Amino acid sequence: MSTATAADALDVCNPADGRLIATVPVDDRETVNGVAADLRCAQVGWVEAGPRQRARWLHRWRDWILAHTDELTDLLQAETGKVRPDALVETTASCEFITYYADNAERFLAGEQVRSSSLLSLPKRLSKTYHPYPVVGLITPWNFPITLFLMDAAPALAAGCAVLAKSSEETPLTCARVVEGWHEIGAPPVLAHVVGAGEAGASVVDAADFVQFTGSTATGRAVAIRCAEHLKPVSLELGGKDPAIVLEDADLARAVEGIAWGGLFNAGQVCISVERVYVVAEIYDEFVARLTQRVRSLAQGAATGDDVGAMVTARQVEIADRHVSQAVAAGARVLAGGTRSAVGNYYAPTVLVGVDHTMACMTEETFGPTIPVMLVADEDEAIRLANDSAYGLSATVWTRDHARAQRIAKRLDAGAVNINDVFSNLFATTLPHSGWKASGIGARLGGAYGLHKYCRVQAVTEPRIPVPARELTWYPYTSRRAAIAERVLRAAAGRGLWQRLGLNKENSK
Repeated sequence: MSTATAADALDVCNPADGRLIATVPVDDRETVNGVAADLRCAQVGWVEAGPRQRARWLHRWRDWILAHTDELTDLLQAETGKVRPDALVETTASCEFITYYADNAERFLAGEQVRSSSLLSLPKRLSKTYHPYPVVGLITPWNFPITLFLMDAAPALAAGCAVLAKSSEETPLTCARVVEGWHEIGAPPVLAHVVGAGEAGASVVDAADFVQFTGSTATGRAVAIRCAEHLKPVSLELGGKDPAIVLEDADLARAVEGIAWGGLFNAGQVCISVERVYVVAEIYDEFVARLTQRVRSLAQGAATGDDVGAMVTARQVEIADRHVSQAVAAGARVLAGGTRSAVGNYYAPTVLVGVDHTMACMTEETFGPTIPVMLVADEDEAIRLANDSAYGLSATVWTRDHARAQRIAKRLDAGAVNINDVFSNLFATTLPHSGWKASGIGARLGGAYGLHKYCRVQAVTEPRIPVPARELTWYPYTSRRAAIAERVLRAAAGRGLWQRLGLNKENSK
C-alpha cells in the first residue's frame, strides 16, 4: 500500500498494520524516456546474441530468484499483506515462466517453412520469420507483483526484446528487487523498472513499441485509446467476475474446498477468483452449509498458520464492504464474515446468500474475500446467469459428468474454463490466458504464442525454380498474355475440373 508524500516520492506501507516500509522516488517522464532510450540501444546486442545466449542469462536470473526466495517472500508479504503460503506460491511458481520460455525460445523463434495454398504460390518458397519488438512496456497491478511481471517479462526477454516495467505504485518494491537481481548477475542492460502512478504509466506506454497492461477495465480502456492514437500494438488483461457452476452430480466435498480456496486465495484479489457461485436446487442447502463451515474455520491475519491475509488497498476493502452492505440492505444474508477490521486492510472471509443480479456483489468486480452464492433451478439457468456479465475471463464447472462439463464449457462466455478445479489454467504455460468481452484483448502464455506476441512476423517469398525475366502478369499487357493469365488464374482459383478449365463459366457450381 502506498501514499504520496510529495510529488517526487511514495510511501510504501504494510497493508496488515499500516507500518511504513520504504519511501521510493517517483520517475518522471524525462527519466522514463531516458531509460527507454538506453534499453533500445542495448536491445540491438541482445537480439544479436541469439536465443541460446539469452536462455543462459534467463536461467541465471531464475537461479537468483530461487536463491533469494526468503528475501523476496518477506518483501512481498510486507508490501501486499499476503499470508506466507500465498507469497511463496508467487515467488517460486512464477519461475516456471522463465524456465519454459528460456528452454523453448530457440525452437519457437526458428523460421518456419510454409506450404503453398495454390498454383500461384507453388513455384515460390514460402517462409515466415519472427522479429522482436525493440522495447516492450509492461504495466502490472498490485495483486501479484512478481507473477504478473514474470509472466510477460520472461517470454519478451527470451524473444529478444528489451523490457521496461512499471509495477503498481501500491507495490513497487518486490518487482524492483527482482529486476535488481537481473543486474546483479551481470546480465545485459535490457531490463528496467520505473516507479510512479498515472504519469509514469503513460510515459511507459508512449516510450514502448508494444504494451502489455494488466489491471482494471477502466484503465485498460485508457491505455488502449492511447496506443490506438499511435497505432501501437497492445494486449490487455482486465477485470473479471468469474462464475462457478455447481451441479447436482458434483463431488460436493471437492467443490466446497475448491470454491473456498478459489474465492479467498490472496484475499480474493485474483483476476480469476471465484466471484459468484450458482448452485442447483437439489444440493444448494448442503453446499451452502458446507461452504459456510469451511469459511468460518479460516484464520485471518499475518501470523504463521493464518489462511487469509490483508487486502492491499483500503479502497478495495471499501468496495468489498459496500458490495456486502448493499446486498444485505436488498435482502441478502451474511452467513460468514461480512465485517472489516479496525486495524489493517482486512475484510473477513464472507459467504453471502439470497443474492441476485440486481446486486453489485453479483455484477461488479469485488476483488475481495467474498463468495456470494445464488440458487438456480437447473443447468440452463446457471449458464444464462454466468453469461449475464460484462466480463468473460474465467469460469469453473463442478460435475462428475465429463461430457456434460465439456458441453457446458462450450456455452460459457469465458476465456478459460476449469472443470472441477480453480486457477489450473494459470499453471498450464502451454494454454493461452485470455479475456473475452470487457476482460481484455489478446492473450498471454499459450506456448509459442506467448513469445510470438512480442514479435513482428515477416513473410518471405523466394522463387524455388528458375524464373523468366518477367512474370506472366507483369507488363506489357497484351490480349494473348491476358488470355493465358486468365486461364492460369482460373485454374488456381476454381473448384472442380469444369470450373478450372473455364468450360462452364455461367452455370458452374
